[in-house]
Amino acid sequence: MSVSRAIADKPDLATGKATRVRWFIVFMLFMVTTLNYADRATLSIAGTSLQRDLNLNPVTMGYVFSAFAWAYVIGQIPGGWLLDRFGSKKVYAYSIFFWSFFTLLQGFIGVFNAATAVIVLFILRFMVGLSESPAFPANSRISASWFPTAERGRAAAIFNSSQYFATVLFAPIMGWITASFGWQYVFIFMGTLGVIIAGIWLKSIHSPREHPRINEAELHHIETGGGLVDIDQYVKVKEDSGPKWGYMKQLLKSRMLLGIYIAQYCITTLTYFFLTWFPVYLVQERGMSILEAGFVASLPAICGFGGGILGGMFSDSLLKRGFSLTVARKTPIVIGMILSCAMIICNYAETEWVVVSIMALAFFGKGFGALGWAVVSDTSPKEIAGLSGGLFNTFGNIAGITTPIIIGYIVNKTGSFNGALVFVAANAFVAILCYLLVVGPIKRFELKKQA
Repeated sequence: MSVSRAIADKPDLATGKATRVRWFIVFMLFMVTTLNYADRATLSIAGTSLQRDLNLNPVTMGYVFSAFAWAYVIGQIPGGWLLDRFGSKKVYAYSIFFWSFFTLLQGFIGVFNAATAVIVLFILRFMVGLSESPAFPANSRISASWFPTAERGRAAAIFNSSQYFATVLFAPIMGWITASFGWQYVFIFMGTLGVIIAGIWLKSIHSPREHPRINEAELHHIETGGGLVDIDQYVKVKEDSGPKWGYMKQLLKSRMLLGIYIAQYCITTLTYFFLTWFPVYLVQERGMSILEAGFVASLPAICGFGGGILGGMFSDSLLKRGFSLTVARKTPIVIGMILSCAMIICNYAETEWVVVSIMALAFFGKGFGALGWAVVSDTSPKEIAGLSGGLFNTFGNIAGITTPIIIGYIVNKTGSFNGALVFVAANAFVAILCYLLVVGPIKRFELKKQA
């Protein structure tokens, strides 16, 4: 289908200056991903009060924190296949609705006795993780469809930086709700908000060729710049077919992709430290109140948000200045991970403002180097973009299982978070080694056709 043919039904948009609908699309991705991360963080904000009410030790709390990630990892490959099979719009809408519904239900676990409540909480967190599993592969798939290569770094950085904006916006709100009304109302508030946003998503999102407000000039800009505007047409999957395991084997045999996957596991270790144990660290290790922790946690997150936007802009600017895609993507990742390693210095800091400043630097670095999803959009085979993103996110979010549990054991054994910070910083260093020594040139992976 030609560009002109695609807009034949909307002649009023066929001429003139290019529209900028793609930036509204990335705003929607930013909004739903902010909700995504806020719902993941509900337990960390409410965690100290909940831990006290249910009498949980650090090891048990670590396992409860990990419940989300067990399901999130399990759901990545099926979630990616569902995206390739049914398209991003519908699958994402169902995803938002169900993760919000299961978040809302967590507000009612207080009706059970302590032992039963822990089990029910684990199950509900598990269901939130399963429901969220298509989200980031969908983000990658939508950005690959709506953005040319030269703008994809900024697009990915914008929606990925929402993990920090979620903390900036919602940590103070959730901290206030916990302190004023109780931890139960955090889940009820966030769940209700998500159900509303699911409806907004359905009304707002379309593929590039089907969007009622895009004009020929913008569609041409996206398509000629490398945007996969026909991504839903690359795979014609039969109703009784499932994930193409032979293609997955090809992905796993690629040194470039395997290096990217392992690096993402290490980078996501930092993410899950900040999402799970960081507010608890502020309360238990640094003696802050829950309300203080909610507000203080937002300060480093502001730096992470800024770092995320700047990292994407810096990467795209390197491309425009003539640097290769490899240099443009790797440089901010390496710089960001080096800055993240600074969190170890907190082990030697005594005053709160020094700790917050160092964590702000680490957050900034984490955001600046968070270009993994841009790399996935650049490297995924166009035939299985959803499945490729799902595999990438599977590797990354195994860290969501291991990080809370390992830190729980470290804190329980040592009575301190010092070892935990060393563990997290070591993962940032391994990510640097992966991108410098393993990944090699970054380019789109070409599948070998299966018989």
